[in-house]
Order: sequence, then C-alpha cells, then structure tokens
Amino acid sequence: MTDFSVFTAPGIDALRPYVPGKPIEELERELGLSGTIKLASNENPLGPSPLGREAAAAVMADINLYPDDSGFRLKGKLAEKTGLDTEQIVLGAGSSDVIDLVARTFLAPGRNAVFSQYSFAMYPIYTTAAGAECRVAEALPPDHPQMPYGHDLEAMAALVDENTRVVFIANPNNPTGTWLKKDALHDFLRRLPGETLVVLDEAYTEYVSEADFPDGREWLGEFPNLIITRTFSKIYGLAGLRVGYGMGDAGLIGLISRVRHPFNVSLPALAAAEAALDDEDFLRLSRENNDQGLKQLAAGFEALELAHIPSVGNFITVELRRNGGEIYQKLLENGVIVRPVANYGLPTHLRVTVGRPEENRRFLQVLEQVLPS
Repeated sequence: MTDFSVFTAPGIDALRPYVPGKPIEELERELGLSGTIKLASNENPLGPSPLGREAAAAVMADINLYPDDSGFRLKGKLAEKTGLDTEQIVLGAGSSDVIDLVARTFLAPGRNAVFSQYSFAMYPIYTTAAGAECRVAEALPPDHPQMPYGHDLEAMAALVDENTRVVFIANPNNPTGTWLKKDALHDFLRRLPGETLVVLDEAYTEYVSEADFPDGREWLGEFPNLIITRTFSKIYGLAGLRVGYGMGDAGLIGLISRVRHPFNVSLPALAAAEAALDDEDFLRLSRENNDQGLKQLAAGFEALELAHIPSVGNFITVELRRNGGEIYQKLLENGVIVRPVANYGLPTHLRVTVGRPEENRRFLQVLEQVLPS
C-alpha cells in the first residue's frame, strides 16, 4: 500500500480532519428514524433570515453567471453598517475561510500562532497547514470563579515571542461559550507587539447582550494589527450559503485579498447576506429565542444535577461526569443529534445548540431517559 504521507507538507499527516455535526438525513438513513432534531452545529433553529431567503431566491435565474468577485454591493452595505471603508473588508465563504486566508498570508515555517485550549478546532488545522507552529495556552481551570474553561490571557501572552505572527481569540469561544470582558481584552491587545496580528473571531457576537462584552470593531482604528471576523452562518441563519467577512486595516486586508480564491462567495450568498443585514425583526426574534433557550437548558441541567459551562453563544456545554461519546450515541438512537467534544479535550462533555423551546424540551427529556441512574 502506498504511503501517501511522503507527499504531504510537514505536520499534515498528524492532523485530524474537522468533524462537523451529523446530518439529519444521514442519521435517519442509518437508523431508520424520522422526526430527528439536530442541536449539533450552532445553526439558527428559526431558519434563515426571511429577507435573505427571498433575496437568494430572486437571483437564482442568474446562477449561470459568476458572482461579482469584488462583492461590491455586500461590502458597500457592510461599510454603511460599520462605518468602515470597503477597502477594510474582505469576504469569505464563511468566517472560517477568512481565518484560513489570514493563516495562509501571515503564517509559514519558522513562525507560530497562539490560541487557547478548548478553542475552535480549525485554528490548529490552518496553522499546521501553513507550516507554522501551534502554541496552545492552557485555559482557565474548571473551578475558576468567574470564567471556568475560559481564555487565560496571561498564559496566552506568555507564549508570544518574536516569531509569533498570529494570535487567535474567539469571543465568545466555541465550544465553551465563555467570553472576555472589554477591559481585559483591550489591555491584552495593548500589550502585544505591533508585529503580532490578532484575529478576533466574533462569529457569535450578535447573540451577546452582556453590558461588558466588547465590540472589536471599535478598536480597529487603535490597533492596526487587529482583524475581526464575523459570519452570516449563525444568527442570520445562512450557514448553507457560506458567507462571512473580515475587517481590519486596509493594508492588512489588501494583503489577505491577494491569496483569496476568485469568486469565493456565491451569487445567492452575496444577495442573501446583503438583504439579511436589514432583517432587524429576525435578529430580535433570534436573540429572544436564544436567551430563553439558554435559560431553559441551564435549568434542565440543574434539575438533572449536571454542571454546565455558562455560555453567551447560541449553544451550551454540559458536563455529564461520564463518557460523553456513549451518551451522544444513545441520544442519536433516540433521534437527537448534539455534539460530542472529546476532540476539544472535553471527553465528558456534550455541546448542545439552543433550539426552539419544544426541541430543547425533547432533548432534556431524552437526556434524562438515557443517563444512567
């Protein structure tokens, strides 16, 4: 048998592929089920933005044509909403695409990237693919009084050296739902050397209502080494269209754009995202459903005497005190898909996306049934 690892770049053969949430169709086909609910991939349970869906449908007659590679209209709407110049915005097939662009632009052999334990699984994949070193800072301990499992900014700063080119920070973080307060994050940015880029991954920021939660866009003028990434996959409900964006200094964005794939955002995605930016009613309903769902799930876990990690995202991670993979499999057998997170170093936890009230209720009922007494 041919050893194909001889063809790969260093480190690639040791990587584990990203594992997405199990699709409903796949589970029902495998187990002969129906009526499955999926609370695994942090998708919006209310569906897509109605304005976005209508806009995507309206351009379907033109999908024989390539999209506008510059994303002129969407960038213009984002500039209008953010107060930035269009030259400060780059578009991607989801925010993960923008993060990959950053890694391919600024990381290389001999350089390193710093990120936290329990962070987004794509950070080490993109870093290693670029030939750079991964430096993982240990997270705050589970018994930390303010932010268990959260980013330890002191530990992250200690790993930064003259070869650190990128620091990845997810705020809120996935899969823990933990978050960094404004003053602490601002102080961290201020202390970093100017030649170290910070990618502030704000994929879930539109869900957060905490008064002390930072909006990284406010700091772009102060920190030219800061890049903000956001997505339309979460609260806007456009995950299937794959569209996100990055914001930063025009010089940085210009460099990133040099490695961007042409036509990386599809015609329907551009149209849907532009329209969804104006869908304030949908965003309000999504936030309300999420706020209520987080409380519903937290109360359910407390009733089952299960600890959970406090979250401000559209998901919550529960501690089962036993093998999470086994409970995950039993939930699957009952038509409930959640997310095991052993690959994040949390083998006794499950991450649960906030669903509609009836979906949350069904998950909690099934969880109670499958938990050992």
